[in-house]
Amino acid sequence: MATINLKNLWITAASSALILILYLTLTKPWPLQSNPQSDVVCDPQARVPARIQTGRESNETSFYDDNTITYTIDEPVIDWDQKRALWLKLHPTFSSSENRLLVVTGSQPSPCPSRLGDHFLLRFFKNKVDYCRIHGCSVFYNNAVLHPRMRSDWAMMPVVRAVMMAHPQVEWLLWVDADAIFTDMDFEIDFNKYEAHNVVVHGWPDLTLGLVLIRNCEWSMELLDVWAGLGPKMSNNRKWGEILESSFKEMIYLENNGGCRNDIVGRGLDELGGKAVELERRVAALRRRHAEVVGKGYAAERERCADEGGWRRPFVTDFSACGRCSGERHDVAGFCSVGMERALNFADNQVLRNYGFVHPDLGNASLVVPLSSRYLKRARFEHLI
Repeated sequence: MATINLKNLWITAASSALILILYLTLTKPWPLQSNPQSDVVCDPQARVPARIQTGRESNETSFYDDNTITYTIDEPVIDWDQKRALWLKLHPTFSSSENRLLVVTGSQPSPCPSRLGDHFLLRFFKNKVDYCRIHGCSVFYNNAVLHPRMRSDWAMMPVVRAVMMAHPQVEWLLWVDADAIFTDMDFEIDFNKYEAHNVVVHGWPDLTLGLVLIRNCEWSMELLDVWAGLGPKMSNNRKWGEILESSFKEMIYLENNGGCRNDIVGRGLDELGGKAVELERRVAALRRRHAEVVGKGYAAERERCADEGGWRRPFVTDFSACGRCSGERHDVAGFCSVGMERALNFADNQVLRNYGFVHPDLGNASLVVPLSSRYLKRARFEHLI
């Protein structure tokens, strides 16, 4: 009588059971079972909030179905407000009264000739991504020339026009030059302030910054057409200049909320950083560690205290005069590169603090230390405590 090998018998039985399970699974999948403790059916779509289900297109036609309408700035879009209102009606998920913001920026399609140009472009874009994440808005970065005769400073217009049509759900577009840096990451745009206006230009009467807030409406779209007529695309500059001066002034708001050119990147940033540290020493609540997602309440308190003290961080610092890529106007490897480095690290410190780190030296992006009193004292960075 042969001896039965129990180990081999167990392996054979287990293998047979596994084969049977696989066969049943592949030939006749088991039905999805609902949770016995819940009445909710196990439907994958049922777990997705309605606001996130934005990929479904309405069966009704909208302006997108009209092949005569183009995205290019050469052809005007008639009755844009009506077309946009109809699209929102067909997509009730987006029909909300809340102000939606989309940040639009970009750069040239070719690499920068200067050695540091592309490196700074990357860091400038990272700065904009940080601001958008903190404030819950999206960003569109474009590096394609959408009109062959509208390059450099004029490239903004065809991009904004295309974005308005691609995002009818967006109420406001914020154009930010590639060489402009958000230096107050807490700054919240007060849309109620601009209720009677369609375009907000940041700067002063004799000097503007690379920051324009544009309402997604028919008036703004017509303005872009007129504005484009002042550039290389058309030759009737004088005529449209007179129209701009006489007809559009009341709808454009000139905003000065602390933005500045690159003249602040010297001692100014150190002084602002010192005031922020001193503020946290005085207000214990601002020293409390917190998750980034709940930072708006702390930002509002910090803003209130800054107003009482008569100081505030500039919303944007503009380096357009530096010629970040060509270096034709200033040496990008000299003064401008130092200023960009300091401004970027100044803004980055406002982000890194929520992750427990800080740049102790604004002139050195590579140096990062933990934001800990014990560590900073040991490393002789007591001025940051």
